[in-house]
Amino acid sequence: MDAPALRLPLPRPSPRVPAAPRCGASGFTLVECLIACTVAALLAAVAWPSLRGHDLRAGRLDAVHALTRVQQAQEAHRSAHGLYAASLAPLRGTTALSAQGRYTIDVALAGPEAYQATASALGPQAQDTRCTTLTLQVRQGFAQTGPDNACWLR
Repeated sequence: MDAPALRLPLPRPSPRVPAAPRCGASGFTLVECLIACTVAALLAAVAWPSLRGHDLRAGRLDAVHALTRVQQAQEAHRSAHGLYAASLAPLRGTTALSAQGRYTIDVALAGPEAYQATASALGPQAQDTRCTTLTLQVRQGFAQTGPDNACWLR
């Protein structure tokens, strides 16, 4: 009979110890940067329509101020000449373009004691589909605004 073979225990693999971070190693991984960019893009996509809507509403103030200047100038012209002016030319302090350049301003007589001033949107302000044109109709000193009071921010 042969002698039994001697069995030695197999060495067990030692558990890997994670490497200690290097001194002075800092920064972000590419994945972390991509995640941060994705989050920023999502926030911008959500905020942009709200910001654009606010900008369009603020742009309406340009038309409101221009039409208010026309109304004041028309009343001054009427008190001096007895009639409203048929165009912007004789009206002091008014121009065919609003102060910020977002609207063109036009005046037309609507009878002997009436006129209508119109502000029409230009450029990016024309995307304000709800209030592309603002009107101010004055009859015998009484004003009516259009197309909606919301356009006049009332």
